[in-house]
Amino acid sequence: MDKMKIEEVQSTAKKQRIATHTHIKGLGLDASGNAIPLAAGFVGQAEAREAAGLVVDMIRQKKMAGRALLLAGPPGTGKTALALGISQELGSKVPFCPMVGSEVYSSEVKKTEVLMENFRRAIGLRIKENKEVYEGEVTELSPEETESVTGGYGKSISHVIIGLKTVKGTKQLKLDPTIYDALIKEKVAVGDVIYIEANSGAVKRVGRSDAFATEFDLEAEEYVPLPKGEVHKKKEIVQDVTLHDLDAANARPQGGQDILSLMGQMMKPRKTEITDKLRQEINKVVNRYIDEGVAELVPGVLFIDEVHMLDMECFSYLNRALESSLSPIVIFATNRGICNVRGTDMNSPHGIPVDLLDRLVIIRTQIYGPAEMIQILAIRAQVEELVMDEESLAFLGEIGQSTSLRHAVQLLSPASIVAKMNGRDSICKADLEEVNKLYIDAKSSAKILQEQQEKYIS
Repeated sequence: MDKMKIEEVQSTAKKQRIATHTHIKGLGLDASGNAIPLAAGFVGQAEAREAAGLVVDMIRQKKMAGRALLLAGPPGTGKTALALGISQELGSKVPFCPMVGSEVYSSEVKKTEVLMENFRRAIGLRIKENKEVYEGEVTELSPEETESVTGGYGKSISHVIIGLKTVKGTKQLKLDPTIYDALIKEKVAVGDVIYIEANSGAVKRVGRSDAFATEFDLEAEEYVPLPKGEVHKKKEIVQDVTLHDLDAANARPQGGQDILSLMGQMMKPRKTEITDKLRQEINKVVNRYIDEGVAELVPGVLFIDEVHMLDMECFSYLNRALESSLSPIVIFATNRGICNVRGTDMNSPHGIPVDLLDRLVIIRTQIYGPAEMIQILAIRAQVEELVMDEESLAFLGEIGQSTSLRHAVQLLSPASIVAKMNGRDSICKADLEEVNKLYIDAKSSAKILQEQQEKYIS
C-alpha cells in the first residue's frame, strides 16, 4: 500500500477585507495633544483632531459622561473617520457602539427602545471578584462508590477523591459527587492542570501539565506549567460586561427543561422588549456593586451617524437619556445644513432641534485641499496594495477636487484592473483617464439630467 503524502497545505484563511476606514489607526496627536500633519492614517483636519483628542482625555478622566458631541461638515470630510479615531484611542476595553439614525425604525421594537438598547450597549461594567480556588495538577482521581439508595444492582457515587499538586505542595480533596459530573464534562484526566472554584464548585481545565510534554512527537494538547503557590489560594478575576448584556440575561424567561418551554424558546425568534422596571432593578444592583467597590463603571461611546434621520420623538428621548446618571458619551455626525427636522415643518441647523443643539459641543470638519487629497489617495493606494506614480496621483487629485474625494478613491480599484489588463503592475495616467471616461460622478450625472430633462420621466 502506498504511503499517504502529507504535503504543506495552503491556509484557507481569508485575507482581511479592506473597508473604507481600514487605514485609520488613531487620531494622530503628539504627547502635548497637537495634531501631526500626517499620522495614524489621518491627513489634515488638525483642529477637529485636536478637539477630538481633548474629548478622549475627558472620557478617560470620566468627566464627559452625559454630554454629547456633534461632528458637522460636508460629505467626505472625515466625520466617521474621526469617530473611529476616538474609538481606537480609547482602546478595546472602552465600549464603542456605532449605529445609524435609520436603525431606530423597526417594525417590532419601539424607536426609543432601540435607542435605549444602544445606550446600554455603550456603558461597560468592570466587575472584580476575589474567588477562592483550588488549583494544581491532578495526581489522582478516584470516585468512591456506595450501594444505591434506591436498591437494585446500580451503584451511586458518594464522593470523589482528587489529588492536586503545585510547585509548593500537594493536597488531597474530598469532593461532592456533582463536582465529579463537572470533571467528566471537562474531560479531566490525571496529569491535567485544573482549577475548582470553592464557592460554586465550577471546574475549569486549563491544559495538560508540561511534565508530559515529551510523551509524543506530534502533540494535540496545550501544555501549561505547574501552578505556583499553594493548592488553595485566592484569585482576582476581572470580567467586562455591558449593561445591555445584563439586561438581556435577565430579560430572558428562565424556562425549565420540559418540552413546552423548549418549544416556546424555539418558536419565539421575535425580539422581546426590555421593560423600564427591569432596567431600574439592574441599575440598583449595579449602583450597589459600585458603592461596595466590587464593580467599576466604564462609560463608553455611542456614535450615531446620520443623526438628521431621527425624528422629534427620538430627539426628546435623547434629551432625557443624556441627563440620566448612567449615560455614555454620545457622538452625533451629520452632513446636513439648515433643513427640516424629520416629521415636522420646523427648519433647524443640521436637522436637530435647537434645544438639543444647545447641549452639544460641535466640531467642524473642513473640506480637504488639493495637497491633502493627494496624500489621502496615496494612503488609500498603499492600503489597497496598489502602485502609482506621482503624475497619476496628481491627476487623481485633480479629479477629486472637481468631483469628490469618495469618487476619486472609488476609481483606484478599477484603474488597477485596467493597468493589469494592459500588462502593467503600476497605475499610470492613461489608465485613470480611461476609467474616468467610463464612470461619471454625482455632479456630472445631475448636470446631464438637467440638460436632458425632456428625455427622462419626472
